[in-house]
Amino acid sequence: MNPARTNDRSPRARRSGGSRGYGAPAASGRSARSGRAGSSAPDRSGGYGSRSAGPRGEFALPKTITPALPPAEAFADLDMPGELLAALTAQGVSVPFPIQGATLPNSLAGRDVLGRGRTGSGKTLAFGLALLARTAGRRAEPRGPLALVLVPTRELAQQVTDALTPYARAVRLRLATVVGGMPIGRQAAALRGGAEVVVATPGRLKDLIDRGDCRLDQVATTVLDEADQMADMGFMPQVTALLSQVRPEGQRMLFSATLDRNVDLLVRRYLTDPVVHSVDPSKGTVTTMEHHVLHVHGADKQRLTTEIAARDGRVIMFLDTKHAVDRLTEELLDSGVRAAALHGGKSQPQRTRTLARFKTGHVTALVATNVAARGIHVDNLDLVVNVDPPTDHKDYLHRGGRTA
Repeated sequence: MNPARTNDRSPRARRSGGSRGYGAPAASGRSARSGRAGSSAPDRSGGYGSRSAGPRGEFALPKTITPALPPAEAFADLDMPGELLAALTAQGVSVPFPIQGATLPNSLAGRDVLGRGRTGSGKTLAFGLALLARTAGRRAEPRGPLALVLVPTRELAQQVTDALTPYARAVRLRLATVVGGMPIGRQAAALRGGAEVVVATPGRLKDLIDRGDCRLDQVATTVLDEADQMADMGFMPQVTALLSQVRPEGQRMLFSATLDRNVDLLVRRYLTDPVVHSVDPSKGTVTTMEHHVLHVHGADKQRLTTEIAARDGRVIMFLDTKHAVDRLTEELLDSGVRAAALHGGKSQPQRTRTLARFKTGHVTALVATNVAARGIHVDNLDLVVNVDPPTDHKDYLHRGGRTA
């Protein structure tokens, strides 16, 4: 069992000195600017020249040929509609994160983009603002969206939708969310009514296309968010089938926390001369957090887990299986801990309610499988505990990223 905590949390988080020794993986802080390459225009099937060395286990980033535009220091420096700039000001957002400043000048100009950055690095606005700016002023026909964001999970789809909604409203774009686990009829109706921007999981979008409720031939801007997880979850055939239906000359942006060989296929096949921005891998190990490994005897594990869950502040505890999550949740509830379970066996409304209660503090211990490890961002989270340690380095990164 190993937990993790931040160094810069609220006084309440720092007050709980008794659990100082319990720490787990976490990814935090803002992305560090690194490795933007220069550029040149191959076709969609690849054709990149030399590649810079990538981190161990990941493919080397492509070197582009057409030089990238210089980074923007402020959103006001960007060529965006005034309504979007006003919405950013209203949201209290004025200075771009590094990944935003580096990619937005190029994506606003229509360039393909490859962005590597962990959760909390600002990826959503990095692609979202460009997508909205380039779609603003256009009107979608029924069943024919103009922009598409593909994501691996329902939770990430909702997070992206929530993040982009105030900006979409500012430029009068209709946004539809298309995910499994929710009534398909309501989603079909939204598409038939016309939505300029669709945020979707691959499986549900394919279902709606097969039903005749959606077509992608008018999609001019396509985003793949958390592409590595889509590959890990076996969505590659669906993703490539969907990409083959969008406008071939359209803009593509791919954002991912890690870049393994499955993502390399997407980059080579679907990105043309992309502008590349990557978080420095050495800064992607959550340098603002404490990481601890706690060795315990099997007989003591349950007692210590309960003690950690009962501490002040909010904690997420990760286990490998739905059964283990349900069992631990019941044990914590029996001990007086305000705990709730989150895993793929829960319906989407149940998962949404559970996350809302956790974010408001009505639930203080969230017990989860990896379904919560990506696409869920909780501000001021105090602690992440790997009750069952992850076997994959990407799971370690994304579990810990909940505290970022």
